[in-house]
Amino acid sequence: MAALRTPVIGCDWDLKQTAKTIAPYTIEEAYEVAEAIESSDKEHIKEELGDLLFNVVYHARLAEESGDFDFGAIAAAAANKMIRRHPHVFGESDDPLAIAARANLPGVWSSIKAAEKALKLAESDRTAAAPSVLDGVAAGQPALSRAVKLQKQARDAGFDWPDFSYVIAKVDEELAELKAELEDGASPDAEFEEFGDLMFALVEVAWRRGFDPETALRAANAKFTRRFHGVEAATRKQSKKLDELSYEELLDLWKSAKLSK
Repeated sequence: MAALRTPVIGCDWDLKQTAKTIAPYTIEEAYEVAEAIESSDKEHIKEELGDLLFNVVYHARLAEESGDFDFGAIAAAAANKMIRRHPHVFGESDDPLAIAARANLPGVWSSIKAAEKALKLAESDRTAAAPSVLDGVAAGQPALSRAVKLQKQARDAGFDWPDFSYVIAKVDEELAELKAELEDGASPDAEFEEFGDLMFALVEVAWRRGFDPETALRAANAKFTRRFHGVEAATRKQSKKLDELSYEELLDLWKSAKLSK
């Protein structure tokens, strides 16, 4: 990475990059790691983890060049955080926090995170607004995972539905509002807003039922890809192209693809 970022002898493209321009690639690589893990292909997993690690090294190099921190500082920060959050492993066996962690690790973990957040707020001398239970949910993470965390944080603070039927009713309500805006067709901004509200409501259905919405959507993507490949294969057998088929013909091929495993 140092060579890639060295003027004159380095790579012109790499020399132009900043943390902000690299960030989308980092997110993409994280998703590719998840996809590789789902495939259970160990060589693919190794490759994608390497790509993700390269992105971490890239960010570390950029920070080092600007005098902020280096890769060693990143590793040390991660290690210190894990030590701090695992008092039952790294602390004294008779330490009250260690004893509490052995009895209720999720609760102690949350308490330690809350203390860390409070310390950060104090260090930043935040005066613009009062602390919120949502402060610890990073704005830059993928929207689906952030929605899950926002909803869970709100629930843990006491902002919750009486039971699951209310969650489903909220989905029905948001779907009806989206349909109304689509039928009216007068406000693209309103359609955009209602679509987002519906997605937010569906996210809550997912985690309340014990599954991750991101993983569910990836599974749906994979299913669509598999079935679409089946439609393409059937079309080639007819020596035709997709755009040469009628809607009814495409629908028949799609139904056939759904029946095949």
